[in-house]
Order: sequence, then C-alpha cells, then structure tokens
Amino acid sequence: MTTVQHTGAATSVPRHASPPTRRPWRPPATAVLVVIHAGAAAVLALWWRNTPSVVGIDGWLTGAGRITGLLAGYACAVLLALMARIPALDRGVGSDRLARWHAIGGRYTVSLALAHTLLIIWGYSITSSTSVVDMTTTLVLRYPDVLKGTIGMLLFVVVGAVSARAARRRLSYETWHYLHFCTYLAVYLAFFHQLSNGADFMADRPARLAWYTLYLTVAALLLRYRFLSPLLRALRHRLRVAEVHPEAPGVVSVYLTGEKLDRLGAEPGQFFRWRFLAPGMWWAANPYSLSAPADSRYLRITVKEAGGHSRAVARLRPGTRVWAEGPYGGFTAARRSRSKVLLLAGGVGITPLRALFETLPGEMTLLYYARREEDLALRGELDEIAAARGARVLYAIGEGAGHSLPLTADALRDAIGDLADHEVYLCGPPGMTAAAKSALRDAGVPGRHIHHESFEF
Repeated sequence: MTTVQHTGAATSVPRHASPPTRRPWRPPATAVLVVIHAGAAAVLALWWRNTPSVVGIDGWLTGAGRITGLLAGYACAVLLALMARIPALDRGVGSDRLARWHAIGGRYTVSLALAHTLLIIWGYSITSSTSVVDMTTTLVLRYPDVLKGTIGMLLFVVVGAVSARAARRRLSYETWHYLHFCTYLAVYLAFFHQLSNGADFMADRPARLAWYTLYLTVAALLLRYRFLSPLLRALRHRLRVAEVHPEAPGVVSVYLTGEKLDRLGAEPGQFFRWRFLAPGMWWAANPYSLSAPADSRYLRITVKEAGGHSRAVARLRPGTRVWAEGPYGGFTAARRSRSKVLLLAGGVGITPLRALFETLPGEMTLLYYARREEDLALRGELDEIAAARGARVLYAIGEGAGHSLPLTADALRDAIGDLADHEVYLCGPPGMTAAAKSALRDAGVPGRHIHHESFEF
C-alpha cells in the first residue's frame, strides 16, 4: 500500500459556513433504552396483577405463554416505533444504531411469538386433556381472531427469515425493503387476537385502553413520518435533477435543485431516501448521503454503481422529479466532543465525510482508503478544502482483497501521531469498517469517540 499526503497550508475559512450552533433536541440513546425497558417491565407488571396464582404444569405453561405473548405484542409496537423515522430519535440515537436495535428486536419478537404459540397450545392441551394437534385446530379455527393472529405470526417468520444475513446477501435493497412492509400487515393481524383472547385484556378495561393507546400512537407516528412528511416535503420543495457529473470509475454526483432548500434543515453527514420519478426507479427509495453541505440552491449526492438502482442513477436526465425523505441520521457535528477529529473513509464512504470535512470545526485530518488511485472520488475537492482550512489529507491506496484493506493500530498511530486524542468519524464498506474499528480500539481510541455510518441494510 502506498500513502499520498496533502497538507493544506492556508488557514482561510471553508467555502460553506459551519452548521448553525442551535441544534434540535437529541434524546440520548441510553434514555431511549431506559424507556423501552420500562415499558417491558410495565407489561410484566400487567401479567403479575392479573395472575393471583399459578398451579400445576398447565398453569406454568399457560402463564409462560401469556408472558411471551404480552412481550411479543409490546415488542411489535417498539419495532415499528424504531423504524418510524421520528426525527428526534434519528438525530439522538442515529439511523445506524436504530437499525441494529430493530434487527436485534426483530429476532427477539419472532422468538417470543413462536414461544407464545407453542406454550399456549401445550398448556391448553394439558388443561383440556386433548392432543396438541386437536388443540391447535381448535384454537386456530374456533377462537376469535386466532386464525388472523396465526397468519400474522407466519408473516413475521417469513420477514425474519429474509432478514437473516445469509438471505439478505441474495436480495436487492429494494426487494428487502418492500418485503418489510409485510410487517405492517402482520402486526395488524396479530393485534386483535390479543384483545379478543388475552386474559390480561378481556376483563381489564384500563389495560385495553393502554394497549390501544400504545398501538394508535405508533400508527400515528408511522403515518406522520413515513408517509405524510415525504409527501408534504415533495410538494413544498419540488426537487428535480439539475446535473449528473462523473467523479470516478462507476461513481457519479447528482446535483439537485428545488424550492426553499434552506428550510430542509439538512446537516452535513446526514442522508435522504431518494425516490427518482423516472421509468423503473419511481417505486424504490434508496438511502444516499449528502456529499456536500446543503445550501439554498443545490443538494448533492455521490453514488457508486453497486446494483440496478445505483446504475440507473448515472443515467438520470436533468429535470427528473425527485421525492426526498429526510434528512436522517445522527452522523453529524453533534457527535464531536474533542477538538481533534479524524475522518476515516473507505471507497464511496467518502460521501458524508466530504461534507463533514468542509464544515466540522477543529483540527481536522482525513484518511481516505481506496483500492486504486482512480477510485479516489472527489479528490480535487478534498485537496481544495484542505488548503482552504489548513487541514490534512492522507490517501491510502492498495490492491487489497475485497474491502479488507490493511488497517492496523500501528499504521494508524504512525499516520496520526496522537490518534488516541481524536474523535473519529468512520464510513466505508463492512470489511473495511470492521478492520478500522478494531485497529482504532487497539490504538487507544475509546469506543464512545468512534462514530460509524453503516452501508449495510
């Protein structure tokens, strides 16, 4: 691997002003987790209040079935809320971390739903002295809304299966994204059987009202932020493609213009979900980061060819209408708590870091990894920004296998002398970012000062 260094000598201010100092409220991730766990504790308290005693093996099995069912129902609401794209959550927790919580919670939810089903059937069959098969048939066909709940559970299992890492690699982002809309139908189908058959709701009016309030609140948040906000934003800003400009082999920048762009509130480091109203593209809303600070005239994204959608982006015509959902993400200046900052990019991961490089205050170093020199997208701009603000740029070029470019603690310490004193923003393909995280921790950078934006879905 060879390293090329550019050090800016000038100390003039960047071309764009720094982000405004007044920032929207950002709830800390720890506080959000406390609220989620408090809700789970309240669900367990509901079962405890409505269960005076547990007697016999059938009582223990049925009780366990009720607990897992209540927790599965609560988890469904939490999963939908995490992905409702609530701006405060998105800014405070970060889209990347919310997605990880959602993935972990999804596995728990499917497991709880399956456990609930098996435990209830087993417990009821012992109570009524019937076979498991007969009890299953009776529950599904004769109990109110259980058939719908069964279909909902099966849909959850299917969505969980396609979300597994092995299956996800075989799916395009668009296919995976739209399969997840089945989750809405699954939750809807499963909701009613909880109230129709759940011992904790049938005779407890306050509990029923609380459950309705929980689900209706989440439904309102989904409607507001997943559907109405993008529609209103499209009507207000009337975005359209202004120009498509090649940057590197397989990489293009798309310049977008529209109305009242200064009211979008987009911060450097954030992304939008872009829906291009062109043939074959209108149905997909893919996430791409801003690769330059937004201003009143233009937005810009930089896209690398990695599939059918990104390949079609390079063929967009000026004037194409665009719907943009966002801005999203907490990969912003608000994460910075140190005066020294290292921006560590791999491949097209340079896109959000390029915007941060121009606007983040402090002593700035950018380290950009690429397999070949011609793959260094936006290099001219990076050098210009470095010169304008007296920052440092390091280009690391090497023909590594896949995305596993050589990243070690010793190499990073040699390149960045006081590395452990830096705040680090990291963005790149999965193999590169995994190696970088490990190297940074080995070099003494605390985990709370390493901020990561994932490319995975």
